[in-house]
Amino acid sequence: MDSGLLAVSYIGASVLFILSLGGLSHQETARRGNVYGILGMVVAVAATALAEGVTGYSILLPAILVGATVGIFVAMRVEMTGMPQLVGMLNSLVGLAALLVALASHFSPPPGLSPTEEAILAVEIVVGVLIGTITFAGSLVAFAKLQGILSGRPVLLPGRNVMNIAGLLMVVWLGYEYLAVQTGGGGLLSSDVPANAEFAVWLLIVVLILATLIGIHFVLAIGGADMPVVVSVLNSYSGWAAAITGFMLGNDLLIVTGALVGSSGAILSYIMCRAMNRSFLNVILGGFGTEGGSITTGVDGEVIPTSTLDTVNLLVGAKEVIIVPGYGMAVAQAQNVVSDITENLRLKGVKVRFAIHPVAGRLPGHMNVLLADANVPYDIVVEMDNINDDFPNTDAVLVIGANDIVNPGAAEDPASPIAGMPVLEVWKAGTVVVLKRSMATGYAGVGNPLFVKENTRMLFGDAKESLSAINSQLPT
Repeated sequence: MDSGLLAVSYIGASVLFILSLGGLSHQETARRGNVYGILGMVVAVAATALAEGVTGYSILLPAILVGATVGIFVAMRVEMTGMPQLVGMLNSLVGLAALLVALASHFSPPPGLSPTEEAILAVEIVVGVLIGTITFAGSLVAFAKLQGILSGRPVLLPGRNVMNIAGLLMVVWLGYEYLAVQTGGGGLLSSDVPANAEFAVWLLIVVLILATLIGIHFVLAIGGADMPVVVSVLNSYSGWAAAITGFMLGNDLLIVTGALVGSSGAILSYIMCRAMNRSFLNVILGGFGTEGGSITTGVDGEVIPTSTLDTVNLLVGAKEVIIVPGYGMAVAQAQNVVSDITENLRLKGVKVRFAIHPVAGRLPGHMNVLLADANVPYDIVVEMDNINDDFPNTDAVLVIGANDIVNPGAAEDPASPIAGMPVLEVWKAGTVVVLKRSMATGYAGVGNPLFVKENTRMLFGDAKESLSAINSQLPT
């Protein structure tokens, strides 16, 4: 393929990726955004294969077939509750790819580089090894935490922040030594080492080991309550890793695509941190959260249980109902029953809406995807900032498997670990029905005073079974 045509193809693919991100920012246009992304990838892969000729076909086609087979197999088998783990695993693969490209660039650098270009390549290699390895190792730990292989409790080593900073400073120093070896300069370790010596390989190995330890420790120190932000941060890292790969390969499309993913992931992380009233550094350095599951502590009051029949009477007699979905709904796979209840209530003239907290679930947009999958109309799914003021005028609220995002302690208790975190103020509604299996805490491991409020009723049991019973008892 002509270089000019290749450049035009890459520009077209970049435009499609930008349109894809724009489409994915709204539920109504998300499907179109996915189509744009698919078309952009098809154009990019096809243009790359054509540019490489027969060699490109012989290498890319088998790789595409293997990757597509694995991707389809995983997509068909993964449950919606497993999407955060899948994203973590995919992020790790991007980091691994950046690491492998960096190592390949060291062992097989482009021929005919000028001294300045050699220096730039050396910096790119070190940065690629660093970001790629941190993304790879950190994403694997995130996957293990989300999958339950590792505890969600933060591992807080003494002096952990000092260790992280010391590790990064050591990587910077080793990177300087690597640059000195590759360009014939003189560093503390490499002053007498010939350019391109085997010593450079050992420097990269040490950088790889340090980056692995930093990546593992970085995610281990993050508590369960902050895992959605961590997944978003690692997604951003994977984008920057792809951009570094583009620099090393001289591929403009990879640079643009990586920058898009990296910047959008960073913006999303910032939005989520604002939603929790915490700074990014506070999330990274705070180590807040546990794996949850402990019995509620520090909450005084009496729990008032309710039945499915009482809940049915409450919903049918209400003029306005707000449903708050949480991770418990995803675990119970109850979104389709929720959709049926919503449709039945709306047919009876009840105004039903859904309130979505930015960090509900284990992944940004987790609840939105579940509800869309169950064909819940987009126009009744409302973000927290646009619905919080409506709770005082709402007759009934149905909280399905949510915990931390409806905790009144965030607004009423200055001593609460989540004090100041914006939450859905469901307790201001007429009656709140909370569907939970038990009185266990949420992922943050913080007791929830909502459960003992006078206007709260607890409907214990599996969410899907309880909701199915409610739906079957709704009058026709």
